[in-house]
Amino acid sequence: MAPARPGLDPELRTLLADMPLVSELNLEVLAQLRQYPSTPVDTLLDGRAVEHRELTVPTPDGARLPVSIFSPAGAGRATAAPCVYWIHGGGMIMGDRFSQIDIPLGWLDLLGAVVVSVDYRLAPEATGATPVEDCYQGLLWTVEHADDLGIDPARVVVAGASAGGGLAAGVTLLARDRGTPPIAAQMLICPMLDHRNDTTSSRQYSGEQGVWTREMNEFGWRSLLGDIAGEDVPGHVSPAVAGDLSGLPTTYVDAGTAEVFRDEDVDYATRIWAAGGQAELHVWAGGFHGFDALYPGARLSAAARRTRDDWLTRILGPAA
Repeated sequence: MAPARPGLDPELRTLLADMPLVSELNLEVLAQLRQYPSTPVDTLLDGRAVEHRELTVPTPDGARLPVSIFSPAGAGRATAAPCVYWIHGGGMIMGDRFSQIDIPLGWLDLLGAVVVSVDYRLAPEATGATPVEDCYQGLLWTVEHADDLGIDPARVVVAGASAGGGLAAGVTLLARDRGTPPIAAQMLICPMLDHRNDTTSSRQYSGEQGVWTREMNEFGWRSLLGDIAGEDVPGHVSPAVAGDLSGLPTTYVDAGTAEVFRDEDVDYATRIWAAGGQAELHVWAGGFHGFDALYPGARLSAAARRTRDDWLTRILGPAA
């Protein structure tokens, strides 16, 4: 018998009914999914006053990470801009720096923020700490080049969705533990935080088709961790197992009630409060995983995005 679980928002349920869903995720299916083209970023930039640059950032092991930089047109403002350092989702196994890029581009419009989006190496080709270390190196490069990018290094927000939210949490833990760079805030959108995959919400969304199920989550984590298990899994790779959540920057966490990550996300915010930190938590009734990325025009999606906008405006201030 299937466990009881929160129902979907009626509008989202109708929209989701027309979406083809994957029933199983394995290496063969992953290869097929990776063949889909990237988000057409030029379409998103059409009509926006944006300067777009592409470059690569070196890593200590000799790799070069593609990075996209989106800046408000007309550089040379008297005040340095805030920066959103964006980390894309995709279960640690797919996606690229243009995935979900419409979300941070909205903050470029609203706040005059420079958006830096990084391509980290994906599992299963890259395993363990490689993806989070890639994201950390990209952040270090961004802050080191703050003058060139026209950003204020004291107003850098690390943000990401799904796997990108988990990586954003891991990068923020690394920055705290290594003492650099300073991070003004972290925004964790339906973040993938816990490799153990054993919460109530994880069990509720198991054994069925869906946007992201417990079984898909197991495949994503298994692809990333390989032979790493138990106490050997570092907290910056699976942030839910980090023993100390003190000293983190102000944090935003959101999720839907009808998704695998609901309980681990609520627990992460709760542990930040327990450690004396500041976190704002929103759990959207009837939201499935990534609902606002898939259907930004839905009423619940608009409410979720508007609430994030309001929080970031409080943290960074309106556009100059």
